[in-house]
Amino acid sequence: MLTGVASRGLPQQARQRRPALAALAVLLVLGGALATTLLVMRADERISVIRVTKKIGAGQRFDHGALQEARIADGGVTYWSWAQRDQVAATVATVTVLPGTLLTQPMAAANGTGAISGKSVRMGLALKPGQAPYDLQRGERVQLIHVPARRPDSEPPTLLAEEAVVESVSYTSGSASQATVVVDSAVAPVVAAHALNGEISIAVVRTQP
Repeated sequence: MLTGVASRGLPQQARQRRPALAALAVLLVLGGALATTLLVMRADERISVIRVTKKIGAGQRFDHGALQEARIADGGVTYWSWAQRDQVAATVATVTVLPGTLLTQPMAAANGTGAISGKSVRMGLALKPGQAPYDLQRGERVQLIHVPARRPDSEPPTLLAEEAVVESVSYTSGSASQATVVVDSAVAPVVAAHALNGEISIAVVRTQP
């Protein structure tokens, strides 16, 4: 059983805890205010860019109905800004753009430099092992895909040409080392630029047996 002296000491211990609880409450309030301030500051850093709402094939013109505003954090990527939507509507897609894609600068170009949709051109691709099927054949329909080199800030692979045709292919040590493909001239410059860096892969479009 507690003595009179001990029982009188209990309330004093409870009172000693109250300053600590009050300090904790103040810290929580300050922490919440700081978090709110950071959110507001980050919101100010967001930019308005263009999101594509429907599939646009390579060489096809963008239209206002396919463009939507998206607010994102500024990560240094060269996106088309929402303020440039009228300018984008006068361009054509240099690659196949899928719904939900945030439009970057290389994905759209003016259709007045000889890159005419529907005009076919032949171009050569130097291939490394693994960039094409081992049994790639002449006459096959293929997709050309940009696969960026592995870097911390690498973008995901992008479909550049949805339908190209293999005109010829040569092999070295059992692997396709070079191919001549026929592509739409609207996407040829982009394909050539990535091929120069060795970042083009070939996917064959084949019917399931």
